[in-house]
Amino acid sequence: MDDQNKNLILATALSFIVIMVWFVMFPPPETQSVDPNAPAVVATDTAITPSVDTSGEKSATSTAEVTEATAPEAPRLEIDTPSLKGTLSLQGGRIDDLSLKNYRETLDPGSDIVHLLKPVGSDAPYYALFGWAPGAGLNAEQVPNANTIWQVEAGEKLTPDTPVTLKWDNGAGQVFKRQISVDADFMFEISQTVENSGTSSVSMAPYGILARHGMPADLKNFFILHEGGIRMIDGELTESDYEDFEPASALKEIAVEADGWTGFTDHFWMATLIPQNESGAKISTFHDARRDIYQTNSKLRTETLAPGETATVHTRLFAGAKEWDTIRSYQNQANVEGFLDSIDWGWFFFLTKPIFWLLHNLNALIGNMGWSIIALTLIIKAALLPLAFKSYVSMAKMKELQPRMEELKAAAGDDRQQLQKSMMELYKKEKVNPASGCLPILLQIPIFFSLYKVIFVTLELRHAPWIGWIKDLSAPDPSSLYNLWGALPWGTPEPGSILALIFIGILPLLLGISMWLQQKLNPAPTDPTQQMIFAWMPWVFMFMLGSFASGLVVYWIANNTITFTQQYLIMRSQGYKPDVFGNIVSSFKRKPKPKPDDK
Repeated sequence: MDDQNKNLILATALSFIVIMVWFVMFPPPETQSVDPNAPAVVATDTAITPSVDTSGEKSATSTAEVTEATAPEAPRLEIDTPSLKGTLSLQGGRIDDLSLKNYRETLDPGSDIVHLLKPVGSDAPYYALFGWAPGAGLNAEQVPNANTIWQVEAGEKLTPDTPVTLKWDNGAGQVFKRQISVDADFMFEISQTVENSGTSSVSMAPYGILARHGMPADLKNFFILHEGGIRMIDGELTESDYEDFEPASALKEIAVEADGWTGFTDHFWMATLIPQNESGAKISTFHDARRDIYQTNSKLRTETLAPGETATVHTRLFAGAKEWDTIRSYQNQANVEGFLDSIDWGWFFFLTKPIFWLLHNLNALIGNMGWSIIALTLIIKAALLPLAFKSYVSMAKMKELQPRMEELKAAAGDDRQQLQKSMMELYKKEKVNPASGCLPILLQIPIFFSLYKVIFVTLELRHAPWIGWIKDLSAPDPSSLYNLWGALPWGTPEPGSILALIFIGILPLLLGISMWLQQKLNPAPTDPTQQMIFAWMPWVFMFMLGSFASGLVVYWIANNTITFTQQYLIMRSQGYKPDVFGNIVSSFKRKPKPKPDDK
């Protein structure tokens, strides 16, 4: 067999091994069931140890009394925007009941909308708190905390056009007000004001808290995806898995010099605290193992108010879907530094970011994510065409040189060194690079992984339909050979089961056929081992990739089809005419068994 085909086999085998290892190490996540009758986690009081500032004076304590209400259920105010619905509790002024209007749990139109934030007493409490931690001249009872019952001063319903204002008088000379506003997407702004009408100076520090009771029930635990804590401090992104959270006893506050935000990120959703841009803010993230509460805090600098003075501070809260357009607008127009990095672009961010940008814009133009993936494939193949052209020209020349290479092999006999020398002289004379055929295949590996990352991680592929039976390009092909792709009157196997892996869908079958046809551009290798590898490879890939996201399989089919067309036309332009039909026919012919005396 010539060196060109050996290199092609090596490159293809390498691609196969890399993807197989990836598939084994990072299998598709299994759907986890949630027990609706699981007992609720109930928290008790907690307080973070007071910190001491550089002057040696006691600074305000960042206190988070995350407790269940001891009084009857406090009144609530409705939240209603084009994107959100829910309520906020007047107990602590908590934003603890929030759902996403435009996103459902499943493809079923009647399924529940995604419930992001939940109050204490629910199956998975997850909420935002704001308040003031006491400093000099105040005690814990004289500042609003998680259980303070606020009074409504203005507004009956929180909408983008109608903010609400809450008020609380501590009876000791300080009046606290909190104005909460929200935009049409997912951003709240919390403005906290305190007026000191007492007779002496007081100090206190404003804080914001995101608390989550236990790990999310639908945690994917998939290596390619980050879920857990996330923060950006002065341009440096830090991600923490839930099991890596620092214990509450080892709390560390990280100073923010200019810009920062902190929060929790899920697969498609996120809640984030964004303190106002100023020096002196501090961010901390920890896990209270005793009560199994994960918490992240943003504490602004301590405010000292003389009698008659007033102070106002601002903190923003993002709670919603990780929509690329929306998050980018907050980064560019609302000055949330590095907010786009809240989407997990991964190590190949230099590929995933531009690939998604292009895919997003193609979808805006075409209006269908499946056809946009095919258009993206065309653009990628066009960008790689100069390299592919050189590769396929080299392959055509190698075919022309095949008779002369056979002559060199016969002349060299068993002298491998002489054969190698003669081959190199022939390649140099004819200006042929036998390794050039591997480059397009090798370049496809990082592109394949980057597109896999984009399809799996980004929200825009979630529940995105293509054609017919493909209703969700982020999920595997739901059709199955088990019921002859819908022709027989029974359902398909459960996703992730062994039967689902064996009885593949239509898209994986098309993938296998496209790979098989691509092989038929060249005759089968004469070596039996290489022949067997080539014969099995398309079908192994077919089953291996069958459980991958449909969008990725669509890309792979389109890539194979375009590659076949490019290679066929370029090789014909160089005088070599691939006998595709003849190679297909020959692959079905029975090979005569070698006789015992055959050498």
